[in-house]
Amino acid sequence: MPRPLFDLPAPPLVPVTGAEAGYPVRRIFCVGRNYAAHAAEMGNEVDREAPFYFTKSAHALCLSGTTIPYPPGTRDCHHEVEFVVALGAPAFRVPQAEAMAVVWGYGCGIDLTRRDLQAQAKDARRPWDLGKDFENAAVIGALTPGAAFGAIADQAIRLTVDGRVVQEARLSEMVWSVPEIIAHLSQFYHLGPGDLIYTGTPAGVGPVVAGNVLRGEIAGLAPLHLTIGAPEPEQGANHAA
Repeated sequence: MPRPLFDLPAPPLVPVTGAEAGYPVRRIFCVGRNYAAHAAEMGNEVDREAPFYFTKSAHALCLSGTTIPYPPGTRDCHHEVEFVVALGAPAFRVPQAEAMAVVWGYGCGIDLTRRDLQAQAKDARRPWDLGKDFENAAVIGALTPGAAFGAIADQAIRLTVDGRVVQEARLSEMVWSVPEIIAHLSQFYHLGPGDLIYTGTPAGVGPVVAGNVLRGEIAGLAPLHLTIGAPEPEQGANHAA
């Protein structure tokens, strides 16, 4: 058995409300167009035949309370507040009626999107990776165990930017429910502990700029805070000509 050439970082940990231990993140799945009003504002229709997904790497995780540089390679980065589901048990081809048994807890998240790069990929019929999967693109607040949160119903979800409400809806407005999503996604993956599912964003997505302070809120969960800093300097920008 060969030894590793170098050490890799440990999986990122998400804080858990009222606990010292953190939730280790393995994979991040994201549901697209899961609120009809958001699909409409983006010029799309909801596909009611089945949900669809994109992924983010664990290295994209960003914890609440962080100040991040404005993402590189874009001039149009958007906020998308989301209800996040954290899994705590294996799930493969799980029936919808049994899907909630694999849920560990929930959190408030933000899917940051390089909208200009996503639009270019859509136009070229290419994958969305550059637009969706980048450092600090999966923002998340502290997780709350499922038993403490209770049943998913019509809890309010909202996002404010500099104190102004820009996104607001109810979890009951999701096109695909959490058990439907888990049952469907588990037809294609062996899901398990450490997997996060970002369940889609309501209408009202829009650009962020340096200096913005974002606050995500979902009733019954810890709020999320994020500050957008200045872009990182271009290579050679600090050198004299």
